[in-house]
Amino acid sequence: MTDAQDLRRRTAELLAAHPPATTDRLEFLRARFDAGLAWVHFPAGLGGLDAPRSLQAVVDAELAAAGAPDNDPGRIGIGLGMAAPTVLRFGTDEQKKRFLRPLWTGEEVWCQLFSEPGAGSDLAALATRAVRDDEGGWVVDGQKVWTSSAHLARWAILIARTDPDVPKHRGISYFICDMTDPGVEVRPLRQITGEAEFNEVFLTGVRIPDAHRLGAVGEGWKVAQTTLMNERVAIGGARAPREGGMIGVAAADWRARPALRTHDLHQRLLKLWVDAEVARLTGERLRQQLSPTLNSVRAGGAPTGQPGPEGSGMKLAFARLAQEISGWEVEFLGEDGLTYDDWTMRRPDGVDFTGREAGYRYLRAKGNSIEGGTSEVLLNIVAERVLGLPPEPRTDKDVAWKDLPR
Repeated sequence: MTDAQDLRRRTAELLAAHPPATTDRLEFLRARFDAGLAWVHFPAGLGGLDAPRSLQAVVDAELAAAGAPDNDPGRIGIGLGMAAPTVLRFGTDEQKKRFLRPLWTGEEVWCQLFSEPGAGSDLAALATRAVRDDEGGWVVDGQKVWTSSAHLARWAILIARTDPDVPKHRGISYFICDMTDPGVEVRPLRQITGEAEFNEVFLTGVRIPDAHRLGAVGEGWKVAQTTLMNERVAIGGARAPREGGMIGVAAADWRARPALRTHDLHQRLLKLWVDAEVARLTGERLRQQLSPTLNSVRAGGAPTGQPGPEGSGMKLAFARLAQEISGWEVEFLGEDGLTYDDWTMRRPDGVDFTGREAGYRYLRAKGNSIEGGTSEVLLNIVAERVLGLPPEPRTDKDVAWKDLPR
């Protein structure tokens, strides 16, 4: 088993062979992947070393101290947090070798074609169709919405309906879609922040080879659950230092502006600080639980631990805290909290919750309770699948999708 000492040795060898100061950034990232130091808990040959997930921090610390470049995770977060775990679990050997390396190095950006205008919270009701063609591939027609980074993406993870004659959860299949296909049209969606990091995507006669299908035909919902659970952990359980992220910005504002302090604001900040620390530690515990065991890998299990419904609780906490902290900050700063730097329409590479002004954070945080699963849906998941409470009555579970009212 790989341990921390072995990882430090491997990292030192990487740095010696590819000095960050004189090595091209992309060349260094490729070498890091090939050395198994990209995500150490992945299998050997696919960017990892079959090591415990918790040891990734050892590699990251050594590389950061040496000034090594990172892979710009804010820009490729959908690929890292959602596409990669899904490809790893359900992809063929050929798919893993083709997609994982350029995904991790950032050479190919990914997006997620899940939500639709009529199937957001009720994702399984999606209407985008995938029909077999004469060559054994698929032709896809439909519309997706709220697609982050679609304007940057080379590939997309896509779910589409392949059988309308069965209940909605059973007639879905999962595909990898080429975003450069001439049948793919990406249109910006301007947000309350003035930016258009989201998009709507129109798919017209998009041809997808069967070799780009993940999982069995009709079992796309099962594959999608892996994506969704990893998405919620990626959003709500990202590793951060104590007083990192938005609570760190709020605390810095408090320390820098003593004239604005009041007793009420102090009490509220203390509560938010404690809540943020609890969420951070809970996320660390969850990541440790996701570390694979050698026996499970040998037994044919998934090579990485897979998040369960507990990730929904982390995402819920993240959304609530982001909105409460940003609201506190705007109130604390008074007039300064109402300023905004630039309303120019632009299509950014990512989201920056800590590098811009309080007004941006306040507005952007409103989307946190919608993206990655609405808070209302996640509350149901936690209630039913974590707490074991009885589910709400559902009359559409055994009805063919084509017979559902729309």
